[in-house]
Amino acid sequence: MPSRLAVPALASAAFVLAAGLALAQAPAPAPARPAALSDSLPIPEAPAPKVSKAWLVMDYATGQVLAGENIHAPVEPASITKVMTSYVIAAEMAAGKIKPDDPVLMSEHAWRTGGAGTDGSYSGFEVNKTAPLVEMEKGMVVQSGNDAAIALAEHVAGSEQAFAQLMNAYAKKLGMKNSHFVNPHGLSAEGHLTTAYDLALLGRALIRDFPVAYSYNKIKEFTVGPITQPNRNLLLWRDPSVDGIKTGHTSSAGYCLMASAKRGDMRLITVVMGDSSENQRAVDSQALLNWGFRFFETHALYGPGKPLATPKVWKGEARTVPVGVAQPLLVTTPRGQYARLKASMDLPKSLVAPIAKGQRLGTVKVTLDGKPVAQAPLVALAAVEQGGFFRRLWDALLLWWQG
Repeated sequence: MPSRLAVPALASAAFVLAAGLALAQAPAPAPARPAALSDSLPIPEAPAPKVSKAWLVMDYATGQVLAGENIHAPVEPASITKVMTSYVIAAEMAAGKIKPDDPVLMSEHAWRTGGAGTDGSYSGFEVNKTAPLVEMEKGMVVQSGNDAAIALAEHVAGSEQAFAQLMNAYAKKLGMKNSHFVNPHGLSAEGHLTTAYDLALLGRALIRDFPVAYSYNKIKEFTVGPITQPNRNLLLWRDPSVDGIKTGHTSSAGYCLMASAKRGDMRLITVVMGDSSENQRAVDSQALLNWGFRFFETHALYGPGKPLATPKVWKGEARTVPVGVAQPLLVTTPRGQYARLKASMDLPKSLVAPIAKGQRLGTVKVTLDGKPVAQAPLVALAAVEQGGFFRRLWDALLLWWQG
């Protein structure tokens, strides 16, 4: 029997922010909407696809898996592999190693292996001719062109094999612990495997790290020469909140879809692997998205640059230092449970100058019913220089006395 991730029952608790070892106070979050009768009802099980090898729903903001089955089981990624190819290309471009207007050659190998004469999807770029890298990439992303994926791999790394080494190196950096890539396109190959969870991590990373590259995934059709082909992600036409990510299909992998949608401040990522048809993978993904948005909500708990506490500083020109988060602290909870969160700060008992602006000083942790749901570093929002000789001497004596 496949294992299902259950949503735990939640017990009542008031929202407080304790200062841990530091005697400090923090502002309360913005008030939540009034509780509704439905908030007290249990969350129904996620609508699991009837035919699939693995599936999940992940909250983008926190990386929390809201529901899933077989999320760490090895599966063939099929053309969802091209999301990894897109990530590598974007990362290499950010490093200055390639450029969007690089002329990319559609080699004879790429054309014969992944072009129109094969059983797989192709882009239509002419053999032995070049196209700008960004156009070739759109041919890979929108049309799922295997030929374009090979041409891009050859341009970036010299060969598919060398590019696969890059794919695996970046996958390791992203925490994709159960993934191994053999090629840039996803056609079945021995050892070319990943998991639903790893793919969700990858989709989350592409959205977060390279939004321009991610934006290609919402293009509904793309034209190369006389050939116009549609994006195979049917949800782009059915749900205006969906803006990606990628489909995949081979006879052994089945029909696969990694989707993402944003409604309000909340974004979800779904992965469905090994479904029964092109339409069914869209239907099942839509059901999972609707379930996630209906029964969960994301809140921005604390904003960057806003002081959450002003703990005492020893031996400094200033007597206190404001601390807060460097990035927005977001938390996703079942709807109606926002007021039951608890947060705590963990700061050292003694903070000693000098302290640099942005220096990590501690951690803020958020729990729901005693279980962690989010945490973030607490950093100094201002620098504190060392005080004068007598300030340092006096504080040193006080610290010794208190110790």
